[in-house]
Amino acid sequence: MQKKVAIIGAGPAGLTAAYLLAKENQQVIVFEKDPKYVGGISRTETYKGYSFDIGGHRFFSKSKEVEDFWTEILGDEMLERPRSSRIYYNNKFFSYPLVAFEALMKLGIWESFLCVMSYVRAKLFPVKNPTNFEDWVTNQFGKRLFNIFFKTYTEKVWGIPCNEISADWAAQRIKGLSLSSAIWNALFKPKASGGKDKVIKTLIDSFRYPKKGPGMMWEVCAEKCVKMGVQLEMNTGVKDIAQANGKWTVHVSDNRIFDDFDYVLSSAPMRELIPNVAPKFPEKSFASSQELGYRDFVTVVLICKDEDAFTDNWIYIHDPSVKVGRVQNFKSWSPYMVPDPEMACYGLEYFCFEGDGLWTSSDETLINLGKKEIEQIGLTKASAVVDGYVVRQPKAYPVYDQNYKQNVDDVREALKAYPGLYLVGRNGMHKYNNQDHSMMTAMLAAKNIIAGKELYDLWDVNEDAEYHEGGLRGAEDEKVSERLVPMKSKKVKN
Repeated sequence: MQKKVAIIGAGPAGLTAAYLLAKENQQVIVFEKDPKYVGGISRTETYKGYSFDIGGHRFFSKSKEVEDFWTEILGDEMLERPRSSRIYYNNKFFSYPLVAFEALMKLGIWESFLCVMSYVRAKLFPVKNPTNFEDWVTNQFGKRLFNIFFKTYTEKVWGIPCNEISADWAAQRIKGLSLSSAIWNALFKPKASGGKDKVIKTLIDSFRYPKKGPGMMWEVCAEKCVKMGVQLEMNTGVKDIAQANGKWTVHVSDNRIFDDFDYVLSSAPMRELIPNVAPKFPEKSFASSQELGYRDFVTVVLICKDEDAFTDNWIYIHDPSVKVGRVQNFKSWSPYMVPDPEMACYGLEYFCFEGDGLWTSSDETLINLGKKEIEQIGLTKASAVVDGYVVRQPKAYPVYDQNYKQNVDDVREALKAYPGLYLVGRNGMHKYNNQDHSMMTAMLAAKNIIAGKELYDLWDVNEDAEYHEGGLRGAEDEKVSERLVPMKSKKVKN
C-alpha cells in the first residue's frame, strides 16, 4: 500500500530515505530550505570554479548497506583516496595517527618519558566511571597527552571546558583508541583482511570520496529521486507540522500547505522542530528540547598559488596562539576540486557560536585573519593568497554537554505520542555522528514505512552505523534490504 511521506531536509538522511522510498513506489515530498544546495552540511559549495566541503567528509563505513548505497549512486565517480592528516602543536607537525618514533623525536626524550609515566599512572589509577571528556581521555592516554593533543583543539571546537563535555563525545569519536592501540597501529599496521568492522575508524589509511566533493553524491541522488517521482521543494523551509486524525499537515515558508501525509521524517535541528509541532509537546519535553545546544563554524576559503604544497587532507591545529581549529586541503581530497593545477585551495575552519565576534566579522576581516594565521602556522605565505571566500555554517555540531542526554531522552519519550513522526540524521536526533550514521537511521525509517510497522528503533543505531541488536553489516546481512524483515532483535512495541 502506497504511503505519503514528507521529508524535512535534503541532507544525507533525507535524500537516503527519499531514494529508498521512491524505489518502493511511495509518494515522497522533500522540503529543503536552501535555495541552491542539497546535502546539508555534506554539501559541496563552489566559488569561481573551486569546490570545497563544509568540514571535510570521508566516505568510509562499517555498514555494507551504506557502502553499497554510495556505490549505487555514484559508481565509478568515487575515488579511493589515501588518508593523510597531521597535528600542529608547539610549532611542529605530528603525523596522525601517531607514528611512535616521530612523536618521540619531536616531543623530546624527557617530555616523552613524562607522557609515558602519565599514561602508566592513568592505567594504575583511572578515574572510575568517567562522565566528562577530560576524565575519559585521560584514562585512555594519560593527563599529559590529554593536555598536549586533546584539550586545546577540543575546547576550540566546543567553546566550553573539556570537563563540561559529556564523556559520550569521546567514547563515540575516538572509540577503541588509546595510547597503546595508537602505538600498536604505528608499529604493526592492521591487515586489510581483518574487515572494516575490525578497524578503528580513527586509524583508517584510506577512504572513498566523490570526484567533485561530497555534494556530488547528494546532487546525483537528488536527480535520481526526482526521476523516480520525488517532489523536491527547494528554497522551502517548514514553518510547522500538525497531526490530526492520523494524518500530518506541513505548513511551509511561502504559506503553502501540504496535507494528508502518513509520515513525516525530519532532519531539522531538534530544538527548532519541537516548538513547531502540533499538538504541542508536553511542557517537560518541550523545555528539554530548548536546552539543547549547537556549535557553529566559519570556513575561510583561501585560493593560493601552489608554492608550498602539502599533501594532508586536513591538519588539526592544537595551538592556542591562533584561532583556526583545522585546515582542509581540498586538492588533496580530490584534484578535481581545484580547476588550475598551479593553484591550491585551503579551508580554514573557525569554530564559534552564531552571533559571536567571529561569526559577525566581515568576510574581509575573516579572510585577512586566515591569511595571517596560515602564514603563522607555516603552511603558505600570505602573499601567495590570490582570493578568498567565506562560508558560515549554523548548527554544525550538536553539543554534548552534561545535560544533553537527559534532554534528548525527554524528547524521545514524548515522541511516542506522535505516531508517524521520525527524527533522523545528526541534528534531527541530536547525535554528532558521521553521515553513514545519518543514512542508516533514514534506511531503517524507510523500512518501517514500507513494512507499515515498527520493525526497527532508529535510536538503536550506534556510532558505526550498525544496528545495536544485530548489526546491518557484513556479508550475513547482504540481502536484508531486499527481504525487508527484522533482524534477530527485539521488536519495538507499537
